[in-house]
Amino acid sequence: MKSSRLCVGLLVAQCVLVIVSWLLSAMRLEGVRSMLSSEGIRWFVGGFSDILATPLLAWLLLLLIAGGSLQQSGVISLFTGKGETSFRNRLALRVAIFFLVLYAIVICLLTLTPHAILLSVKGSLFPSAFSRSLVPIVCFGVTLFSVVYGMMSGHKKSGDEILSILTYGIRQGASLIIVYILAIQFYASLRFVF
Repeated sequence: MKSSRLCVGLLVAQCVLVIVSWLLSAMRLEGVRSMLSSEGIRWFVGGFSDILATPLLAWLLLLLIAGGSLQQSGVISLFTGKGETSFRNRLALRVAIFFLVLYAIVICLLTLTPHAILLSVKGSLFPSAFSRSLVPIVCFGVTLFSVVYGMMSGHKKSGDEILSILTYGIRQGASLIIVYILAIQFYASLRFVF
């Protein structure tokens, strides 16, 4: 409900911006470009994909995958006390934690050793390849933990069920992707006009 209102609001704002940009450029205000001009239409149509392809979209998708996999694997119900704490679930939790610790060790080796690959040229963590990929690194760790737990606990056995774990968050958060598309396009339009 809130997402639909936000989407409608962003669409209305985009339409108002198109009309206002045309009116202000017709008044010959300096520094204002019309989105209805040939330049504006070429920019909007030709640059649409480039505007959408930002790290924010990748982060949003990865966060949705990680959150959905965590929710669908059954590990949350284990911590909230709603799931059964059978031997198999406890073993699955230990194996998933082992894989998570192993993953953390690999990340530490890539960042904390002298002349590590993910450090900057100056040898610092911020800014570096590590800091630019912090969200993907965390999301991959959460996803790895969730998938291993889901497989080991028996909640998810087949390849189709594992794929279902990975796509659940995207299905549930599809409205956020639409909001992102409308919001980033409106922001880019504002920057183009003014």
